[in-house]
Amino acid sequence: MIFDYFYKTRLPIDGPWPEDSACDVLISAYNSSDRVGAVFEKCSAPLKIWMIFPHYRYDKEDYPPSGEIFDSQEMEESEYLNLFFERYSDRLIGKKISIDITGFMRPHLLFLVRLFQFHGILKFEAFYSEPVRYQKKDDTRFSAGPVTLVRPVAGYEGEPDSDSSNDILLLGIGYDHELLKQVAEHKDFANIVTLWGFPSLRADMYQESVVRASKAPEAAFPTGKGRLRYYAPVNDPFSTAARIQEIVSAESMKKPVTNLYLSPLSTKAQALGFALYCIYSGARAISIVFPFADGYEQETSVGIAEIWRYAIELPNMEAA
Repeated sequence: MIFDYFYKTRLPIDGPWPEDSACDVLISAYNSSDRVGAVFEKCSAPLKIWMIFPHYRYDKEDYPPSGEIFDSQEMEESEYLNLFFERYSDRLIGKKISIDITGFMRPHLLFLVRLFQFHGILKFEAFYSEPVRYQKKDDTRFSAGPVTLVRPVAGYEGEPDSDSSNDILLLGIGYDHELLKQVAEHKDFANIVTLWGFPSLRADMYQESVVRASKAPEAAFPTGKGRLRYYAPVNDPFSTAARIQEIVSAESMKKPVTNLYLSPLSTKAQALGFALYCIYSGARAISIVFPFADGYEQETSVGIAEIWRYAIELPNMEAA
């Protein structure tokens, strides 16, 4: 797949958005970030839906006053989103849909892309807003509870190859070192390859991520066969997908990869890139694994630095 065929554009932070950014339905995940609220207000759509994830632990009195509300106490991504589709499928099919991925739980974002593909929603746009900085810089933590489970994300379980002689774990390095550590321990038999976000969202964020990741050196700075480090822009899902494709090709040239485990622990834009690679690859022995925590912080960022729009196209199920 040539992911350069996809395109991204900047949207203005101040002033109105262009007319072609309007849609029929906007889906956004609510949190207390200014950058999430700004996109919800700026996007023109007759139907705007807030997803309230239980992981953020909002009380009903804290729900946003505008837009339709979908909430459920289902923590598992497939259960939550299947309920969402039961309610809204007739208002989504055949419509121009936009998703603000900024506030999403990463497993829910990944499964939603799969669900769109299953329901024949093969074109949609995604918005992603970058922060000026994270509130606590290199002390920023996004998860708000211990990791309780490491498992494949629904829709990305793969079909494991019985040969595990060259299993690869590709880690998308983020700020949460505990998440990195948990995934690496869960797949301790695999050779670790790391994908770092560079260029980063802001000049100092790469250094901050290195500082945080150094607290899980066995995952972020592995030795031996898995010592290679790769890079992809953190705000570009298409470059991320293309980079993963290059990494897998390079690793396979050394020795055929038996099972490939992907773990997107960086930005939501990179997580979307992981999903696109997995969907377009079509290989059976690929799975996306994720460390699930009890909860997540309601707000971790300050300001809005950039707003991006990504035009997403998915293959139909027969071609995937």
